[in-house]
Amino acid sequence: MTAVAAAVPTADQQAELVQRAVAAMDWAYAPYSKFPVGAALLAASGRIYDGVNVENAAYPAGVCAERTAVFKAVSEGEREFVAVAVATRGAGAPCGVCRQVLAEFGYNMAVILADKDGSVRLVTTLAALLPEAFLPQHLV
Repeated sequence: MTAVAAAVPTADQQAELVQRAVAAMDWAYAPYSKFPVGAALLAASGRIYDGVNVENAAYPAGVCAERTAVFKAVSEGEREFVAVAVATRGAGAPCGVCRQVLAEFGYNMAVILADKDGSVRLVTTLAALLPEAFLPQHLV
């Protein structure tokens, strides 16, 4: 796998991403788990896309906040992402499926894990959270 330098969002961008991810938690639809998650995704264009987890009584039919943000951004023409902030109670990390979906569009993006109060637990990269990801170039 070719190493690519990670894009580093500015301190102001990181703060805005965290604020938006925390605010997005209020929009989550989590009546079953009672575990709202908010995400804010920074595209290379500079636009930020918010996402929330949406649960369903048929559990596999739900979607995580990170994927909601990615799908929203991709549906509006974005294809490259710089950073994502995820806000949960306890500052949880993205699940494996979300990590794989994010890797498709920015394997070296910054990942910011925040608690519901806005405190940041960890700033890392997606590559660190998903080493040896399966990426488009592996399909050659």
